[in-house]
Amino acid sequence: MKEITAKELAEKLKTGEEVNIIDVREDDEVAEGIIPGARHIKLGEISSRMNELDKNEHYYMVCRSGGRSGMACQLLTDNGFDVTNMAGGMLDWQDEVE
Repeated sequence: MKEITAKELAEKLKTGEEVNIIDVREDDEVAEGIIPGARHIKLGEISSRMNELDKNEHYYMVCRSGGRSGMACQLLTDNGFDVTNMAGGMLDWQDEVE
């Protein structure tokens, strides 16, 4: 599984790189803050909402610590998507949230 650190992903955002971020945490966790521009799709909904994603795009998966986003990465990779897990999750995120 491909991985990126929170710091590396934050750098991509700061330089204006267009990135697709999917946050797979639960509603109450997301209410505490989400990476600006990230899309919220709970882990339990990924399989039923895959049709909303484009297999020609690359996605960065985020959760609280990196575990659930890792599971989402595996599921999406198995279904032909190009994904990268943000290692350490939001616990390692030091930049702004919305």
